Amino acid sequence: MFESIYVGLSGLASFSRNLTVIGNNVSNLNSPGFKAMQLQFADLMYARLGIGGGGSGEPMQLGSGVNTGGTRVLFKQGALRETGSATDVAVEGNGFFVLRSSDGKTTYTRDGSFEFGADGMLTSRANGSRVGALVGGALQDVSIAGLRATSGRPTSTVSLIDNLSSGDTTHELTVPVFDASGTSRDLKLVFTNNSTVTPRSWLIKVNDAAGNELSNGEIRFNGDGSPAEGFNSHTFTLQPTGVESTQITLKFGDPNTFSGTTNFSAGTESTLRLGSQDGFASGSLTEAKFDAEGVLVASYSNGQTSRGPRLALAFFDSPQELEATGAGVFENRSNQNVTLGNPRSSLFGSVTGGSLESANVDLAQQFSELIVTQRGYQASSQVITAANEMIQQLFDIKARR
Repeated sequence: MFESIYVGLSGLASFSRNLTVIGNNVSNLNSPGFKAMQLQFADLMYARLGIGGGGSGEPMQLGSGVNTGGTRVLFKQGALRETGSATDVAVEGNGFFVLRSSDGKTTYTRDGSFEFGADGMLTSRANGSRVGALVGGALQDVSIAGLRATSGRPTSTVSLIDNLSSGDTTHELTVPVFDASGTSRDLKLVFTNNSTVTPRSWLIKVNDAAGNELSNGEIRFNGDGSPAEGFNSHTFTLQPTGVESTQITLKFGDPNTFSGTTNFSAGTESTLRLGSQDGFASGSLTEAKFDAEGVLVASYSNGQTSRGPRLALAFFDSPQELEATGAGVFENRSNQNVTLGNPRSSLFGSVTGGSLESANVDLAQQFSELIVTQRGYQASSQVITAANEMIQQLFDIKARR
C-alpha cells in the first residue's frame, strides 16, 4: 500500500508540471511568434512479481507510477495579423529569423517585431539583437544607414503626347524638368505652325521661366499624321547659372507606331502635353518595409524607391532540439546543422511585411487539457487518500487486539 502512495505522488507531481506548461501556453497567447508546448507523459518502470495465479501463466507486473519526459514544442503555423508597423515581419511557412547579439551569439526566432535604431540597424524589439540578412551566402546586419536619402537625377528625356492640330497656329505648354543639382525648373515650349513654308512643319522654341530662349528647332509630320523620321526629336542644353550643364531631348514619338505626338486636323485647339520626363529631385527616406521575398524596400519623398538587403531565414532538420530561452528566442545548443536561405527560395516560406505571426496556442485544446489535468490531479490525490485509509485500517486492527 505504501507503493500506492508513491504512485499517487508521481501523478500529483506530473499533473502539477503539466499545469505549469498549460499556464505558460495560455499566458503567452498574445506573444508574437510564440510556439505552444506539450508535456510528454511516460509510465515508470514495472516490478515483476512472478507468475500470476489462476493458471493463466501471465506475469504479474506492478507499475511505479508516471513520470514526465520533456516538453515538445508545437511548431505549427500561427495566424498572421496586421500591426500597422512597416518594419514588422511575419514568416509564413518554414524558417526562423536570424538574430545576432552584441557578444556574437546567434539565435533564432519567429517573432518578427523589428525596428530600426538610431544607428540604422534593424533590431528585435524583444531583446535588442540585430536582425541578419543573407548577402552573397554570408550573414550581415540589416541597415538603412546608407539608404536614408537618395540623390536626384537630371532630366535627359521629355516625352510629349497627344495632338498638335494642323489647324492651330501656335501652341504653348510648360514642362517641369530637373537640372544637374536636382532642382526643378520650368521650361516653356512654344510651337509655331510652319506649314506655309514646309508642309506639316512646326517650329519649336525652348524658353526658361524668365522667358530667355534656350534653343530652337523644327519638327515635321508625315501625311498620315505620324512624326517624321529625323524630325521627331529635339535636343538642347540646359545650363542654369552655377549648375553643370545637361542635355535634354524632346521626343515626339515613333513614326512607325503613332505613339506620342500626332498632327491630325482638330480645328484650332491642340492638346499636346507632357507625357513623362525621367528626372527627379533628391529625396529623403519616408518608409522602409519588406516585400514577400524579404527584401528591404526604401521609399523616398521624391517618389523613388530602392532595394536593400534581403532577410535571412534559418531551417533546422530537427527543430525540437532547439532550446527556448525566452523573448521568443531559440538557441541551437545541440549544434545541429543549420541551413540558411532567403524567403521564397528553396525550402523556405514567404514573409509578410507589416504583420506578425500570432501565438499558435489553441485555447479550446488548452482548456480541455486543463480539465483533464485537474481531474487527473484530483484522482491521484484520491489514490493517496484511499491508500492512507487502508493503512489506517491496519493500525486500527492492531489497536483492537
